[in-house]
Amino acid sequence: MTTYRICLLPGDGIGPDITAEAVKVLGAVSGRFGHEFTYTEALIGGAAIDATGDPLPGETLAACEASDAVLLGAIGGPKWDTTDPAGVRPEQGLLGIRKALGLYANLRPVRIFDALIDGSTVKAEVIRGVDIMIVRELTGGIYFGERGRVGDMAFDTETYHGFEVERIVRKACELARARGTSNVCSVDKANVLESSRLWRETAHRAVAQYPDIELWDLLVDNCAMQLVKNPRQFDVVVTSNMFGDILSDEASMLSGSLGMLASASLGDGPGLYEPSHGSAPKYTGMDVANPIATVLSAALMLRYSFGLEAEASAIEAAIERVLDDGFRTKDIRQDGCELVGTSRMGDLVAERV
Repeated sequence: MTTYRICLLPGDGIGPDITAEAVKVLGAVSGRFGHEFTYTEALIGGAAIDATGDPLPGETLAACEASDAVLLGAIGGPKWDTTDPAGVRPEQGLLGIRKALGLYANLRPVRIFDALIDGSTVKAEVIRGVDIMIVRELTGGIYFGERGRVGDMAFDTETYHGFEVERIVRKACELARARGTSNVCSVDKANVLESSRLWRETAHRAVAQYPDIELWDLLVDNCAMQLVKNPRQFDVVVTSNMFGDILSDEASMLSGSLGMLASASLGDGPGLYEPSHGSAPKYTGMDVANPIATVLSAALMLRYSFGLEAEASAIEAAIERVLDDGFRTKDIRQDGCELVGTSRMGDLVAERV
């Protein structure tokens, strides 16, 4: 029996509720495939601020570094909102852990489940069969560049080094190979931004090492349009931190709900896995949140941190069967389907695993 060490960061709002369901499903995986998952729980975000004054306590970082992977629920909420540049915010915990663990690649898969195709605001014939992997550079760009204010002027600086672009493009190419495709779209704003010109030049040099990969360029504004007009043309999309943040949220709505979208952050240390949605504090403890994004994030953890492809696929297939059988949480409810809560949805997926 192989043992895998997982650090749980339930976080704020619905985070503890949805994380518990992912652990439940991992228990079913353990029973079926004979693995052992051990857990260490730690504080992050608003919960950590309340307890320690720090959104990323040293104890939390140490627990993450001692684990094989990290599973995070959600962070933030109105209680901790502040626009004070010197204020302490839950999001600082997430940015801090990404940097400390060297997590430079954020993976956002966007897959349309047939059972939910009518739940999207986009026509079924446009989104049927969509299966996109958005690869977002996570530790560079405008979010980490120099910023400040001078009088009534404010500035945020977009900065990229060639090595940062090269490693994220290489990661995208490797993911494309693993997915059995040669289609990689690099998104930039090279007609205006110097940082994007560096991005494009470096991307093409990096992809030259992958003769089986076809890299094509798209300006970010055009990409935003194409994701709605013809999303099936995309397979792997690689882009900068800010562009990836915006485009992945746009693409996520093709599925009809953020409650269906998982994410993985990979780099030099343990991988970090979390749903793409927020903490939805008004639903805390109400047993209505959709845990599927977190369960799918756990599947990504099995695939990318532990190399357990059959186990990851078993979770994904179980979710598809639950949806085909007509069970829905509040955010994806449809006429004629049975409405279930957070815990029951976790039970249903675990049973089918």
